[in-house]
This record gives sequence, structure tokens and C-alpha cells, in this order.
Amino acid sequence: MTSPRVCDDAGQAFPIYITVVGGLLLLALAYFAVGQAAGTRNQAQTAADAAALAAALETRDSLADQWLDNVRDPASWQDIFEGKTAFPNACWRAQELAARNDARVDCEPDGLLGYRVSAETNDTVGDTIVPGTEDQKATESATAVIEARCSPKPPAEDTEGDALPSLACKGGEDWDLTPDDLSNLPKPEDLFDVHLADS
Repeated sequence: MTSPRVCDDAGQAFPIYITVVGGLLLLALAYFAVGQAAGTRNQAQTAADAAALAAALETRDSLADQWLDNVRDPASWQDIFEGKTAFPNACWRAQELAARNDARVDCEPDGLLGYRVSAETNDTVGDTIVPGTEDQKATESATAVIEARCSPKPPAEDTEGDALPSLACKGGEDWDLTPDDLSNLPKPEDLFDVHLADS
């Protein structure tokens, strides 16, 4: 025959068990809500990074094209490398790429050779145990910059008058340019670095 004390102990343990399980379930739902919010923020940051880089890469290519068009005019090279020439605003490229990442962006030039982008997700965090998240979107920002890798190096004094300067580039790579043979010219990635700026 079961003793009354054992029955009493079992009866007291059941409410504690229910409380512990309920607490663990609530904690799991809270972690899920945090995970949803983090995922939405990551989506916004990815969209911002990609959009800023896309705009900067578009501008890099425009500057490289300008340099190719003016390769026989060395006096213009430094202004091109420093972004002091006229070139199209490439924020359209940031907006185009953000749409592919299911986000919308605000984009503006940041200095002569950079773009600052703020991206907002189209998706919301969604329904969670935290009130108000169902309509909450994530917004993150990023800045991408373009930096010249090369600078003109004047030709030696004993060279002919129509000689072009060489290009001294980062990493010790130099380009010697011959006016009569311009078939081997640096590519956009040889002339410019594009990277995200540190926050």
C-alpha cells in the first residue's frame, strides 16, 4: 500500500514540473524571437554592404574608362585617380542591387570617391512573443570607398618627348606605357581598390 507521504510528494512535484517546462518554453520562444530579429538585421546589413560596393564598383569602372580615354593625356591622370573629374552618380546601381536582396536603400555620395548606403528590409521581423515586432523592419548602413592603387611616375629625362609616364602601383607592380603600343593596359581592378569603410 502506497504511503500518503509519497502521494503528497508526487502531487507537489507536478506543479513545479509544469512551471519549469513553461519557463523553458517561454525561454525558447524568446531565443527564437531574438534569432528572427538577428536574421532580419543580417539581411539588412548584407543588402547595405552589397549595394554600397555595387555603386563603388560602377564608379571605379567609370574612372578606369576615363583613364583609358585619356591615356595619352598624362596631365589628366592624377585628377582621375583622385576622383576630381566628372563621372555619373552610381546610386542607381545600389538601388538595383538592393531590390535583388529584397530591400530598399537610400544612397548618397560620401566624399569624392565613396558611397554611403542605408538599407531597410522589405520583410519584417514577423510575429513573435515580443509585442510590436510583426511590423518592425531592420535598417543597417554601409560605406564603400574607392582608392587609387597607382600614381603617375614621370618618365626618365633621357626618354623621348612623347613618352608616357609609368604607373607606380601598390604591391610593387609598375606599368610602363609605350605610346606606340597600348595593347597591354591595366584593368580597373589594377588601378583602383574598392572596399567597405570601417564603421
